[in-house]
Formats: sequence, structure tokens, C-alpha cells
Amino acid sequence: GMIANGALVLNLFFTLGILASFQAALTMSGIAGLVLALGMAVDANVLIYERIKEELIAGKGIKKSLADGYSNAFSAIFDANLTSIITGIILFWFGTGPIRGFATTLIIGIICSFFTAVFLTRIVYEHFLAKDKFLNLTFTTPVSKNLLVNPTFKFVENNKKALTVTGVIIAICISALAIRGLSQSIDFTGGRNFQVQFVSPVEPEEVRSLIADKFEGANVTILAIGTDKRTVRISTNYRIEESSSTIDSEIEAYLYESLKPLLTEEIPLEVFIDRENRTGGSIISSQKVGPSIAEDIKIAAFWAVVLAVIAIGLYILMRFRNIAFSVGSVVALISDTLMILGIYSLSWGWMPFSLEVDQTFIGAILTAIGYSINDKVVIFDRVREYINLYPKRGYKELFNSSLNTTLSRTVNTSFSTLLVLLCIFILGGDSIRSFSFAMILGVIFGTFSSLFVASPIAYLILKKRDKGTREVIEA
Repeated sequence: GMIANGALVLNLFFTLGILASFQAALTMSGIAGLVLALGMAVDANVLIYERIKEELIAGKGIKKSLADGYSNAFSAIFDANLTSIITGIILFWFGTGPIRGFATTLIIGIICSFFTAVFLTRIVYEHFLAKDKFLNLTFTTPVSKNLLVNPTFKFVENNKKALTVTGVIIAICISALAIRGLSQSIDFTGGRNFQVQFVSPVEPEEVRSLIADKFEGANVTILAIGTDKRTVRISTNYRIEESSSTIDSEIEAYLYESLKPLLTEEIPLEVFIDRENRTGGSIISSQKVGPSIAEDIKIAAFWAVVLAVIAIGLYILMRFRNIAFSVGSVVALISDTLMILGIYSLSWGWMPFSLEVDQTFIGAILTAIGYSINDKVVIFDRVREYINLYPKRGYKELFNSSLNTTLSRTVNTSFSTLLVLLCIFILGGDSIRSFSFAMILGVIFGTFSSLFVASPIAYLILKKRDKGTREVIEA
């Protein structure tokens, strides 16, 4: 455990060093990418340790188990990291400032984690083993010793139930999207953002009640910024279609009239719209996104998600040379995306934090896709290994064995990543709370789809394709 922690510290050190060499400014989104990269870095350590435990259980000595564990885990770690990097590249290509910062730190963190987890930790172990130290390592603790040891869950036998439940969930999500839709930010609808700072603390609902009447018929969302409750972000698409030269000034005047009860010292309009003079409350920043720009952003976001799924599907096809694994992965990733969108559709309007769908949310979707594929790669890597090792076994036994032997890794990795995301969700502030919420959903749904969507679909395709060759074995 301490060696893995040391690898994480070195990973952080290398990542920050590379960012410093680029003279990059570490923003909140960049910190989120850095923390998430550390959470994902644990996956490599878990994979290696689970493999070493399997070799020890098989009766091998610690030195041989260590060598075989690292060797057998390498392909799964490499594939999982590369698919995450593919997602990061697409994030960087299609994203704007904050998303690019997130993608940059994520890519650098993943590359550094591959180096520290696969190479540096092995050097440490081999150094001490050569001196006849660490010879009694079991890679277990009293708590984990009997946790998910040799599970025998019948995953394949429950394929129909799993796919039926998944189908019902997706149907509910699609219905919610069709009926309620999503709370789209001005990134996708066009509109104006105003950050207004008050002298005294205010509640978002109080601001909304004052503005709603003035901006009748328009979408208005209010989000608290910071922890002092003195700054809010007001987003509205009120009269965004108009192109008059005075429209921006008119909107600011409407905003001033609406917020007068919350302003102090009876400040005039000139002071309220002065970004530098914050006496008594004023607009401190504003942003406008026209309808045509919003449409371009929406199209770019759509293609970013589509290209990420296609790129990952093609890589899985190329790497595993089997269409069943590629189709299973793509269908599972699509189901992950639909379920995240469905939860956002069902939840916006009553959750205690903003669930606006903006470019940051698209970044969260792409990151969730990149993380989700890690599980699929590990499971399919084990299936491929067992197909070669046990050519006389039927697919039912092969898939059940693969899912059960990788279950401990799946649970451990998902749990450790959820801990990181919960820290970001609770401590990261309002600006990235929606992002971390989407990622939490991504980890939960990604784990679910690995076991109950991707694997069943791959099994059914393989069984149908090889009908006649393994059919007798299945019987």
C-alpha cells in the first residue's frame, strides 16, 4: 500500500513538474483533472496486485508471482490508459479553455501514472526482493483477505434479466429526455451570463423571484458562486434573438431595475454596470453567446461524444481483433451516456445544485466514457486470455470465470475512484459540482454496464458467431 502511495506522490510530482515546464496556470478544472487522474492511477496498482494475488494462490513463489503479475497486467493497463488518452485528446480538440485545462492535466496524469505504476513500483519491489526482503508479502489485509475470494456468481445465466432491466432503465431515461428535456445552459441555447456581486448575502431563490417577472417568457437560472453567498451568476436567453445596438444596455437596465431591492446605498445604473466600481453591488463580469454560436457549440459537443465512442470502438476492434468485444463496448458506452443524460433530465429543477448541461458537462460525459471503457478492457482482456488458455471450455464458463476473477478489481477500483469523486463533489465548490456529479453517475453506470451490458452482448455475439464449434461444449 505504501509503495502504491509513493507511486501516486511521484505521479503528482511529475505531473506538476510537466505543467510547470509549460508555464500552465492550474485552474479549478485543471485541479479536478489532476485529482481524477490520481484516482484512475489507482486502477493500475489494483490490477497488478490482483494479478500477483492470483499467482500466489496458484502456488508460485513471491518473486515469480511478482514478475508474472506485472507481465499479465500490462496489456490491460496499456489498453485502458490508451482509451482514456483518446478521450482526453478529443476533449482537448473540441473543448474550450476550462475543458482543455482539464484534458491536459488528465492526459499528463495518465501518462505519468503508467510510468510510475508499471515501472517504478516494479523496480522498488525487485530491489527489496533481491535483498531477500518483502518475501512474506501476501498483498492482502485482514479485511480484504476473504473479500470476494473465488466468487461464483452466475452472470451469464442472468443475461436476459440484466439486459431487460437495462432496457427498462434506458426507456425511462429516453422518455424523460423526450418529455422534460435538459436544463441547457447558454452554451447551447444562446443567451447572457451576468455575475453580480452584492454587499450583503443573498439567496438564489430571492434573486430569481425578483427577475422572473421582469424577464417574462425567458429562461432564467440563478447559481450561487463562492461560499460567502454574495455573488450569483444570472443566466437568461431573454431577447437573445434581437441584434439591436442598444439591446445589451437595455438588458442591463432591466437587470438593474429588477435587483434594486437588493442593492444598497441607492446606487445609480452607471455604478451598477461599472465592472470596476463595486460600491453597493454591481455586475462584475458578463458573457454573451449568440444563437448561431450556441448552435455551433451544440454540434461540436454532439460530435465530440460520437467520435469518442467511435474511436474507442475502433481501437477495441483493432486491439482485440473481435467484433463482439467492440460492439459490446460501444453499446455499453451508449447506455452509460443515455443513463447519465436521463438522470440529469429527471433531476434538474429540484436538486440543491445546478444541473445545467454545458460544455463542462460534455467534458464529464467524455471523461466518464473514458473511465467506463477501462472496466470493459480489463474484463475482455481476461476473456481473451481464457479463450486462448482453455480452448475446450464453452463461452458460458469462460465469461463467468472472467467476470468473477476480475470482480474484486472492478469493485476496488470503482470504490477508490468514487472516494476521489465524492471529495471533489463535496469540497470542490459549486463550479464543478455538476461535473463531479456526472462523473459519479459515470462510475456507477460504467461498472453496471461492464457486468450487465457489455459482457452479455459480447457473449451473445460470440455464441452466435461460433455456433457449431463451441455449441457442443456449451451444452
